[in-house]
Amino acid sequence: MRLGFALACGLLLTSITVSAEPAPQLRLLSEHVVDGMRGGNLSGLAQCGKDLWAVSDRDDDQIYRLDTSESAWQAETVHIDVPTVPDSSLPWGLKSRVWGASFVRGGNLDFEGITCDSAGNRYVVSEGHAAVLQVPPTGPASWLKISPMLVREARASGLLLQFNALFEGLAINPAGDQMWLAAERQGRGLLMIKRKQTLWDCDGGCVLLSEAGMEMQPEQFPHAKAAPRDFSDLSLFNGKLFTLERNAYQICRRDPQTAKVERCWSYAAELLQENRRYPQNYGLEEALIVDADGAWVGVDNNFGARADGEVRPVVWRFAAPEGGWSAKP
Repeated sequence: MRLGFALACGLLLTSITVSAEPAPQLRLLSEHVVDGMRGGNLSGLAQCGKDLWAVSDRDDDQIYRLDTSESAWQAETVHIDVPTVPDSSLPWGLKSRVWGASFVRGGNLDFEGITCDSAGNRYVVSEGHAAVLQVPPTGPASWLKISPMLVREARASGLLLQFNALFEGLAINPAGDQMWLAAERQGRGLLMIKRKQTLWDCDGGCVLLSEAGMEMQPEQFPHAKAAPRDFSDLSLFNGKLFTLERNAYQICRRDPQTAKVERCWSYAAELLQENRRYPQNYGLEEALIVDADGAWVGVDNNFGARADGEVRPVVWRFAAPEGGWSAKP
């Protein structure tokens, strides 16, 4: 019955979307290269109090506190002892591909997102194992006990079917008892679970959104074409869920209970300027923080050089849109 509910709630789209009215452009305030990330590949950002934190999808045993006192940021290593990963009900085929890829590229856990609650607990999502690690301010890290229905309902709705396209981002409410997860692509989706005593479980159904299909890249992209719809990170701010949609080069505000899009803003005009372009034919931004004054967006460039020769990870600061993030179209 729960699988049927997930299928009923999942919205499956297969068309190519072309925006009739371009999203308003965000204004870039600054950019910051990040030194000191052993594995490079900045794949998630979070703000805990006054501190910015980052993860790399190539490091299984550490997260990073970012020293932002200078224009070039320094990543300070925080070691974590990671316990054995619990079974997440992913099929054997996906698990074996994760295991094999770890020998080639490193990063068996494949950390793809980080978020914080008001108590300072950090939560890191493992794409490779569809699991969430809790890293408290003090004491040992532990894996959240998540109901296997999360993965089962996601897969029944067309999510978490592709290798290297599982959970790509997460967000948690300040109280630390409600969590959103982003399924990356083919299809992409948004899921929500709640803490019920010691178990994190679906509240009726896990899947808020499931959609496939293609979306046109922005006109600033060289030789723009249709690319898979995707989510690459999440941020919760002022009661709204914000999605980083890298192939469309935009940030969208969504209703946290229905995942319905309320408004989107583009960063294409700034990040697709010639000196900031990367040679890949898709977006590379994988980290997002939205706050009252603007947004932080970080890139996972896999040590690949952009047009000006920069190979280090980069984080950009954008100003909040005119009228703020709650502005209506």
